Amino acid sequence: MLPSSIQISGEPLSGAEVRDICRGLRDNAVRLLSLRGCRLCDRDFGRICRALAGATSLAQLNLNLGVVSSPSRIKQLAEALRTNRSIQSLFLHGSPLTDAGLALLNPALALHPALVALDLGDCMLGDEAINLICGLLPPDGAKSGDHVAGMLAVAVASSRTLEVLDLEGTGLTNQSAQTLLDMVENYPTALRSLVLAENSISPELQQQICDLLSEGEEEEEVAGGAGDTQEWERGREPAAHQRGSSSWMCPSDPSSQMVLMTSGLGDSLLAETEM
Repeated sequence: MLPSSIQISGEPLSGAEVRDICRGLRDNAVRLLSLRGCRLCDRDFGRICRALAGATSLAQLNLNLGVVSSPSRIKQLAEALRTNRSIQSLFLHGSPLTDAGLALLNPALALHPALVALDLGDCMLGDEAINLICGLLPPDGAKSGDHVAGMLAVAVASSRTLEVLDLEGTGLTNQSAQTLLDMVENYPTALRSLVLAENSISPELQQQICDLLSEGEEEEEVAGGAGDTQEWERGREPAAHQRGSSSWMCPSDPSSQMVLMTSGLGDSLLAETEM
């Protein structure tokens, strides 16, 4: 079974829920963990941090809106990030980190091999923290076409209406194509046409994506002709222990460049796609 998601928002977490979350992380059954605005005791927060430290399937961690609410929790999260090697997106929007808190997190963030997206909006940061953030950014500030394609794939995977996507001549590579192939193969979308011409993508990968999209159309037609009124969803995952729907997170590699979201305009697009 493919790793799925646990999404809980704005609720107190019981001891049983915390145990289930920790078990899912230890069993590498969770790819997305969102505890946005949830309330839990320090002991349970520490248990979750210890579990995510060794998790190898977890790609996105959302602790927005005050979950990381004290210096002791910042230290526990930093310790977990020093060990973890899989988290690609970390959302801490609306956490009272302050400059001192970010200084505690910074060494773990700087050395993390997979982290490419970091939301620090409304975290009470000052000039010292901004200097630390600048140290996390690539020298030329450039973002690769592959990285942008990965972010776009997250939005496409969550859409139920987008049918045509034209990415002709956008600087994509086989890495982007593999990300898009995983999305088409494993997650239900309305996508029917994906244009990848004039990119550095092998013909074989382009053909695999095209074949999968064609298969989806054919199977929908067969299902419709048989009078099946239920929606056909290609690659649908079994239900996970969660409050919310399954989510797909794009893979990345350590060479991807970090995206930092520090605006005060609310949670980022990536965070919102999980809701």
